[in-house]
Amino acid sequence: MIERMVEMYISEYCEVDYEEKYNVVLVKWKKFCCNQDYRKPLEYALDIIREHENCDYVADTRSGFENIPEDTQWVAEYFMPTAVEYGCKCIYFIIDENNSLKEELEGQANDSSDKIEFRYIYSLEEIEK
Repeated sequence: MIERMVEMYISEYCEVDYEEKYNVVLVKWKKFCCNQDYRKPLEYALDIIREHENCDYVADTRSGFENIPEDTQWVAEYFMPTAVEYGCKCIYFIIDENNSLKEELEGQANDSSDKIEFRYIYSLEEIEK
């Protein structure tokens, strides 16, 4: 495993950062992406979850989040079970007021609700630890 000095990943599609105050890995999606552009930051997020006991996952979906069926399947079959294995107990989705990605998010939650808890919030400050 590569040791990181700064726990941050930045691409044109998203930013991944560890928020120590809340003990969460925060993924801020910027725009649509798929395949490795989608999976690589989530794999980085998994590394952070593994390194911090009881670390949860937060996806800021307000600027984009939709994905292709293959990535949705990858999330259900790989990302979610691995996050749970590493100690993640809750997935938070930061949504906009209109919850414009409601169907997409509910689909992911339905695929994995037996493995992990899901919560919908409007800001990071709503996280209860």
